[in-house]
Amino acid sequence: MPRSLIALLVGTLGFLLYVGAVVALADVVLGLPWFVEVAYFTLAGIAWVWPARALMFWAARAG
Repeated sequence: MPRSLIALLVGTLGFLLYVGAVVALADVVLGLPWFVEVAYFTLAGIAWVWPARALMFWAARAG
């Protein structure tokens, strides 16, 4: 199975799980002070970038 297909499947599943966890945890965060909400949504909005980047580099690597 080519790396790009594996990366697609793993990335899609991982992103769906990540979004589900972020949305579930957002219910807890929404009652907290505004600065906690801002910090949470800022971190949650960009935290997926590093694993996605690593997965893309892995898929693009010859092998």
